[in-house]
Amino acid sequence: MKNISFVNKIIYLVNSLLATGLLLSYVLPYISPKTLSSFAFLSLIVPVLILINLLFVIYWLIKLKKQFLLSTSILVLGYFVTTPLYKLEETKSSLNNDLKIISYNVRMFNHWQWIDNETIPNKIKEFITAKDPDILVLQEYHNLDTPTFDFSHSYVKLKNDNSTIGLAIYSKYQIINKGSLELTNTANNIIFADILYEKDTIRIYNLHLQSLELNTKAENFGQENSEKLFARLSAGFKKQAAQTEKFLTHEANWFGKKIVAGDFNNTAYSWVYNQIAKNKKDAFVEAGKGFGKTFNYAFPLRIDFILTDKNAIINQFTSFNEKNSDHFPIQARINWKVFVE
Repeated sequence: MKNISFVNKIIYLVNSLLATGLLLSYVLPYISPKTLSSFAFLSLIVPVLILINLLFVIYWLIKLKKQFLLSTSILVLGYFVTTPLYKLEETKSSLNNDLKIISYNVRMFNHWQWIDNETIPNKIKEFITAKDPDILVLQEYHNLDTPTFDFSHSYVKLKNDNSTIGLAIYSKYQIINKGSLELTNTANNIIFADILYEKDTIRIYNLHLQSLELNTKAENFGQENSEKLFARLSAGFKKQAAQTEKFLTHEANWFGKKIVAGDFNNTAYSWVYNQIAKNKKDAFVEAGKGFGKTFNYAFPLRIDFILTDKNAIINQFTSFNEKNSDHFPIQARINWKVFVE
């Protein structure tokens, strides 16, 4: 520290604080929000911490200062212990009998006109029709504005008899069983459907975990002060944890092939993701490219996921840039047969 200027000492102090924050975030996937909910908020800003620490590395390298080692060592550690923030493109061979699935939080088909465009439901329909998925799972489904999708089978579950909002699973294949986990004290829910696919049964889970209700366009995320913001986040993370535990209990009774998709309302650096993704493949990690961004915000937030059982082969993952919701649709091509040249 003797050989750097006063300004660089201040910069290194800030660097040290943010590097420490990133280091602490590596233990987030192993601590339930029920135990330490105030710490869980870090999971939302891990992508930012990674990018900022990368900038510090570049800065110190330009200055030819050994201070670059601090952020570099923590970033390298993160490469081995966390899911990747960015993926280079991988060449994979798709099969003609791949099962194509799209997960999409449609934000109630713009029912409340957040986007000043009355054609949003039709735009969503046109997108789905063009992509022609075998399975479509929708979060924040709204039955008053739903376009007609061309699927022979479907399972739509509204939150209750008086609600117009819920979840939906559409399928080109026969649905032979279906159900809802009926999450309580929340507008969110988890549903599932078992489909017959090539003489086998695939369970499709559609998850919409507790919303954190962050207004990304408002100061302090729409909260009067940071104390109230953290209290709201804390309550939201605890609900997510309870919902995750309920899902895991239900999932434990299914031993067949499965796809778990939906809006987790948390990132791949969270306890929620870590618990749900155990013994599964993440379609983005297996076959994605770029940041895999799924939420329309300034920095790359990946909070929507498509996961499969370990025996599945994921041949493709795409995060689309359709701006018909505050979420971007995601698609995966999945198979359970090894491709041979």
